[in-house]
Amino acid sequence: MHDELFKRPAVIARYRAGPYAEPRERFLKQARAEGYSLSTLERVAWVLLIVAEAVQSYGGSISSTQLRSLLCRYIRLRNGRRPSEHTAKLIRHFAEDWLRSIGVLLPDKVQPPWFARELGAFTEYMRVERGLSPVTIATQEERMRWLFASLPSRVRSLGDVTIGHIDAYLEGEGRSGWTRGSLNALGSSLRSFFLYAAQQGWCSSSVALGIDLPRLYALGDVPKSPTIDEVSKLLEASSAGDNLVAIRDHAILSLLIHYGLRRGEVERLTLDDIDWISETLHVTRPKVRRLQYYPLSVPVGEAILRYLREARPQCAQRALFLTIKAPYRRLSGASISAMVAMRLTKQGVKLSRVGAHCLRHACAGQLMDAGFTLKQIADHLGHRSMNSTRIYTKIDMQGLRQVAELDLGALL
Repeated sequence: MHDELFKRPAVIARYRAGPYAEPRERFLKQARAEGYSLSTLERVAWVLLIVAEAVQSYGGSISSTQLRSLLCRYIRLRNGRRPSEHTAKLIRHFAEDWLRSIGVLLPDKVQPPWFARELGAFTEYMRVERGLSPVTIATQEERMRWLFASLPSRVRSLGDVTIGHIDAYLEGEGRSGWTRGSLNALGSSLRSFFLYAAQQGWCSSSVALGIDLPRLYALGDVPKSPTIDEVSKLLEASSAGDNLVAIRDHAILSLLIHYGLRRGEVERLTLDDIDWISETLHVTRPKVRRLQYYPLSVPVGEAILRYLREARPQCAQRALFLTIKAPYRRLSGASISAMVAMRLTKQGVKLSRVGAHCLRHACAGQLMDAGFTLKQIADHLGHRSMNSTRIYTKIDMQGLRQVAELDLGALL
């Protein structure tokens, strides 16, 4: 690989004679396969040589702190200036990845957070015994860390946590703008953790039982979604673009609009989930823990085919939707929602919350208007319970119009 990056024999010989030559060569070949340009790899090779020499002088290992200090001291651009923040971050990313690949990067010694052991045990309980999805587990962990960060410094064990601490935390979040539904979900997460903690003997069960959740009313909120016209304009506008990002976004929007998929379900799609012979789409439903099959509609199939032929990077990744620029990686659910929000906002759609999930609501509303039963809509959306689907009966505008047009004069 070095002979592709450099022309002078003396330079090539220096790189090949340096420490860890074979791992550095292998890493550069992998980066080239992922789509990095030769100019970028030339700089990467230079950085790896500096890092390799430092690792050898440090006795065969280096910590993250030592690496950052090393890069600050030695990395300069050809004009003698320091690299930009973006370039420095990219250089550090390559150096850390290579050091991890050969097993010589030492983690920094940091003070463990409060209740790290208890939270780790709860995470394992959610994963193994309850079988929750990774997204749900990460959400629960994040909510617990928020609570821990709000506790007074004198609280050093779960036994010191009182219901007063939790009430104060929930009240503070309510004053900062959290909705009733969000506070209910937050309180439910806290209750689950403290119930588990009580079972382990870390605290009293009175803490969990004392958490007062805001009352939620059945079907108390109407799902807010774009209208059919707004959805049609969104899909039409995305199909007009010829750049790589627009082609990819159009394929994603087609899936969200036609099938009502969650953003995480689109994120997890792989090339193997599309059966072009039988014209079916395979979607992993984490909440119902099963694979669901859909017939691949013509517009969606054409949008995905165009993306595969014209926009998807040629790399070893099996995920369907990838970043356009290297390093190629799976497009995250957060990026998918941000893309939808940006396009809806640009189109002038005004909703309290815009994102991928509002297109799921729009899909359900269209199915309701088309006359599908609640059971059919629930199956299409992958709901575990009919209660999740019943909320859409409130936005059956076609049915409400029929009721409004009834002549009740003869009955009076």
